[in-house]
Amino acid sequence: MSPASEAEDAARAYTEWQQAVAGVLAKSRRVDAAELGPEPQKLLETTTYDRVTVSPLYTRRDELPEAPLPGQFPFVRGADGARDVNSGWLVSARFGQEGQDANEVNRAILDGLENGVSAVSLSIGGKHLPVASLDALLDGVLLDLAPLTLEAGAETVAATQQLYALLDKRAASGGGTDRTRIRVGLGASPLTDAFSGAAGVEFDEAPALADTAASRAEAVRAITVDGTTFHNAGASDAEELGASIAAGVDYLRALTGQGLAISAALGQIEFRFAATDDQFQTIAKFRAGRQVWARVAQVCGAAEFGGGVQHAVTSAAMMSQRDPWVNMLRTTLAAFGAGVGGADSVTVLPFDVALPAGAAGVSKSFSERIARNTQLLLLEEAHLGRVLDPGAGSWYVEQLTAQVAEKAWEFFQQIEAVGGYRAALAAGVVADRIAATKATRDSDIAHRRTAVTGVNEFPNLGEDPLPADAAETGATVARYAAAFEALRDRSDAFLAANGARPQVLLAPLGPVAEHNVRSTFAANLLASGGIEAVNPGPLDPTAGSIAKAVEESDARIAVLCGTDKRYGEQGAVAVAALRDAGIDRVLLAGPEKTFKDIEGGPADGRPDAFLTARIDAVAALTELFDAIEAGSIK
Repeated sequence: MSPASEAEDAARAYTEWQQAVAGVLAKSRRVDAAELGPEPQKLLETTTYDRVTVSPLYTRRDELPEAPLPGQFPFVRGADGARDVNSGWLVSARFGQEGQDANEVNRAILDGLENGVSAVSLSIGGKHLPVASLDALLDGVLLDLAPLTLEAGAETVAATQQLYALLDKRAASGGGTDRTRIRVGLGASPLTDAFSGAAGVEFDEAPALADTAASRAEAVRAITVDGTTFHNAGASDAEELGASIAAGVDYLRALTGQGLAISAALGQIEFRFAATDDQFQTIAKFRAGRQVWARVAQVCGAAEFGGGVQHAVTSAAMMSQRDPWVNMLRTTLAAFGAGVGGADSVTVLPFDVALPAGAAGVSKSFSERIARNTQLLLLEEAHLGRVLDPGAGSWYVEQLTAQVAEKAWEFFQQIEAVGGYRAALAAGVVADRIAATKATRDSDIAHRRTAVTGVNEFPNLGEDPLPADAAETGATVARYAAAFEALRDRSDAFLAANGARPQVLLAPLGPVAEHNVRSTFAANLLASGGIEAVNPGPLDPTAGSIAKAVEESDARIAVLCGTDKRYGEQGAVAVAALRDAGIDRVLLAGPEKTFKDIEGGPADGRPDAFLTARIDAVAALTELFDAIEAGSIK
């Protein structure tokens, strides 16, 4: 078949698909297909927080030119074309939590290395163990086999000196270790620390750290651009990348200004990005991040050195305190996306990281083992590391990568336009942009347009209350579930004070087949705010069953549930009966237009409010809670 014939067949197939889409949409919307226009599929498009349009179908029409192989500029397919496909990415884990002694941390590191960890991130200094304990912490740790990254905050310089002394002592003692195989990250991150408010080294100290690191026999990178600080504040993927690239450029200016060659300066910077449970967005983000940084290197005249090292950390913002076991699934998807996207190393946060220690009823070693095994399963059983850039060639992945890179570059240019990263930070450009995205996401979650499983959708109201200090855990992270979980915290407090959770009576009209959809919707909505729905079964407003149900429940708020037709026939009478039985507030599950007053019906037969899928659930549930607490009623 000739290329022209193939193109004609493809065009015809696409047109047939459009017609099929139009037919389905026309039926569901109860309109004529012609009313949907020539491109009905656009009604199925979605838009990300980066204002990237995601189409419902990608075909050869969306094909982009094939990118160069991994290890070649612009490194979109990976910075290392020779990565060992039998090992895949590095499985990183964090060590050195508060309250542990040096021997305990050392044992944890060695145990992790024996059980699948292949890169170590070590917290030291400040509220952690003193930097002087570094030798004991790394006793028996072979740094030529397991790369090390320090997280020493304001004591990074002192920790670096201690580490160099340890490396020199080991080299002097012999043993035949090839020092060039030792990979170390010093973790200096003053620019991203300035955004998050974390204690860290001064910006002026970074060039000296990088200069010394570049002269070491080991492969040492001094600077980390920690993009997770932007993500944890609410940034979109492109905003996280754009702000990170801008910070990286400021570092390049400082390093080259102190006399470091551009190639050496590029070699002193690594990036840390968040990986979320939106697997395709995560794949595209890591690919786009390399592409944008490679463009910076190209502009600087060192394109071949533009393969920036990327470390992925599963998102802390996506982690929920309620139904925390779901976090295991979230981190699995995030690790999948980061690995497929080409991250050099990945840290999976424990599923209970958003909770106080022990609140989930399991040991710290258990949650850390699950986090580690999440990656090992992906590598050893799912074999994700066996292929470099497995998403390459996917019309969707390639288009999404290109669009995210474009949006990231746009944000980077906006930052540069006001004088660079530090100037933009001082002017509030970065914070304001991220705050706007956070507000949009919060609104989507509050309206339940964006689902957080186990929180605003399919909540488990029967789970045990959390400790009183749970809300303080990770308070610096703008967690997606925070608003709903604040309501659940109020429910826990109500339970402790009253012996039962706040209750709302469901008043189902008609048989189960009629009311089930709306009664289930109402019960889920109420549970997401920590309010228990009491369902007595179908009620007949004319037979006295409503009065009996109200008396047995002792509730003072009720939700009427039924079909549009049933509302028209019995709605007003049912509302009046609920009020007569002692209900203070009557809500109706459904939009206002579905409720039709019966001519000659009771004057008090109209609901006080309407519950639909489009309401601000956080605001509505907060109002209900206020009413319940003000009246001291269940």
